[in-house]
Amino acid sequence: MKRRLAREIVVQSLYQMEMNDVKAEEAIEMILEEAAQENESEVEIRDEAKLKSYVLDIVNGTFTNKEAIDHLLEEYLKGWQISRLSRVDSQILRQAVYEMVFHNDVPAKVAVNEAIELSKHFGTEESGKFVNGVLGKMIQDLDKLKETHTKAEAETETQAEAE
Repeated sequence: MKRRLAREIVVQSLYQMEMNDVKAEEAIEMILEEAAQENESEVEIRDEAKLKSYVLDIVNGTFTNKEAIDHLLEEYLKGWQISRLSRVDSQILRQAVYEMVFHNDVPAKVAVNEAIELSKHFGTEESGKFVNGVLGKMIQDLDKLKETHTKAEAETETQAEAE
């Protein structure tokens, strides 16, 4: 499974979910069906089940943590609000922040580089620089951000157990 392809599907799925108010599974299916029909580059998906599982994990994680991710992003969007960003840029940033702070499955620098490449592919001419600037600032504070997330998660679990 190629993670670049998976991340492209994740961004497209998050975009579909926001634009068409569909669930993750439905968005992913739509993207995969469309990709199969338009397979101009003849990309072969070797293990579709593994790809779907990985994509679903990232999409659900990003969507579930959207509020917390947006709150983090607002701190680093100097002079911007998440609601004012292009929908593509916001989905790419959300995915990268999820991978960097919440998922811990890839090195942060990889998540940032992939986000930059995705923004160049799907976004505007300036998107790559913008995404690089925002995530570049975040990566400097990454340990603090992860620690804050871990503490918040532990508090939530403690509250749930008390109830």
